[in-house]
Amino acid sequence: MDMHTVVLGTSGTTAADVIAVARDNARVELSQEAVAALAASREIVDALAAKPEPVYGVSTGFGALATRHISQDLRAQLQRNIVRSHAAGMGPHVEREVVRALMFLRLKTVASGHTGVRPHVAQTMADLLNAGITPVVHEYGSLGCSGDLAPLSHCALALMGEGEAEGPDGIVRPAGELLAAHGIVPVELREKEGLALLNGTDGMLGMLIMAIADLKRLYTSADITAALSLEALLGTDKVLAPELHAIRPHPGQGDSADNMLRVLAGSGLTGHHQDDAPRVQDAYSVRCAPQVAGAGRDTIAYALTVAERELASAVDNPVVLPDGRVESNGNFHGAPVAYVLDFLAIAAADLGSICERRTDRLLDKNRSHGLPPFLADDAGVDSGLMIAQYTQAALVSEMKRLAAPASVDSIPSSAMQEDHVSMGWSAARKLRTTIDNLTRIVAVELYAATRGIELREGLTPAPASQAVIKAVREAGVEGPGPDRYLAPDLAAADAFVRAGRLVEAVEPVTGPLA
Repeated sequence: MDMHTVVLGTSGTTAADVIAVARDNARVELSQEAVAALAASREIVDALAAKPEPVYGVSTGFGALATRHISQDLRAQLQRNIVRSHAAGMGPHVEREVVRALMFLRLKTVASGHTGVRPHVAQTMADLLNAGITPVVHEYGSLGCSGDLAPLSHCALALMGEGEAEGPDGIVRPAGELLAAHGIVPVELREKEGLALLNGTDGMLGMLIMAIADLKRLYTSADITAALSLEALLGTDKVLAPELHAIRPHPGQGDSADNMLRVLAGSGLTGHHQDDAPRVQDAYSVRCAPQVAGAGRDTIAYALTVAERELASAVDNPVVLPDGRVESNGNFHGAPVAYVLDFLAIAAADLGSICERRTDRLLDKNRSHGLPPFLADDAGVDSGLMIAQYTQAALVSEMKRLAAPASVDSIPSSAMQEDHVSMGWSAARKLRTTIDNLTRIVAVELYAATRGIELREGLTPAPASQAVIKAVREAGVEGPGPDRYLAPDLAAADAFVRAGRLVEAVEPVTGPLA
């Protein structure tokens, strides 16, 4: 099978599959196993639909309107109406990668055979993904309970040939036009299918999976910048010794310490040049870097466990069980995902905070152990990196506000039928902003630390540090010198970190980092 194709079975979808479809435009195919499971579950729904007894989602209204029995002649209209009425999002358009993850994860659950959706509908969902058609989904509309209703409704609306979508060229057009241009026939929904397309935690889960991937890269990047700052500050690497971390065996802490130690291997700056300002211990922001970053790493590991459990789930209400029952349930509640999204925002805010503290130390002549004020060329005439730290501090301040958990809030909805909600979508949205901010904060520390190292004339940095400085200068981030227009340098540093190039620069020297 082509490496750029993801085959969906009834189970076994991985986080790597989600990222391949969302970010790398991998094609999606349904396995024969999934097609057979879809057909089998649809037979159950069709049999129930033919009976006179009401079944929720098949022959009744929804939510607080579930007490009404819907006659057969109105059921197709019922399914269309739930999609149209629930496509009520507002605000800016959500990023393409988020919508593709949302669509793919809903298809993943549909393919499990627990939703009663026809194989034809599932195939059309795959066709939209493969054609690069991305429904317009708005920022606001999900409470994270009964799933990400409004976002998923906008996706289902496009499946019906209604609403708006973005084509592979990035231009937003009527969805019906885009489907026609790609030879895709809009679906006519039948019993339960409208509801099955809306009822999942897919948006928050997709954003969680991508956040975990981004944060893994950023935590490794932050270990590197912490090592560079330690080196620029003439700190000691003795605190990174494996035996010290073995007696407090948090795995993330050990990984961060090992990363830093490998970056600093062979340094001529660490711990040997304190004659002018002798010190017994480095400041917490330097000495405790592995403890703080390590705690975040362990948080990511827990979040990945939750994400993998959710990936293994079939979230819908009602669900079709193997014994033929169609049962209502509460598995659509987003609490498990919402909690870890908030947890990650807290950990990321703390990592951003400690990065900023190291940057501030590099710029303060009273604490930098011999570096010029603000790393300026001619302090007083030049301001150096003074305002770069202001920018970094503003980003940290926003991250602290974004660390306030969304999942502790709940606003009742649907005439008190849905009286406790997760706010998981909101937790995911603010985490994306947090990750953007953290990337910029790490970039500012990188900018300051590399300049600090270069200002230590006559001392030889570690080979890994030299590799970073060479790579970042080649990327357009200027070194020490008189004041200049700083924003382009910071933007180049941000792009360098965001693309993973900081990790790529050191690993040929250090070997693979955790």
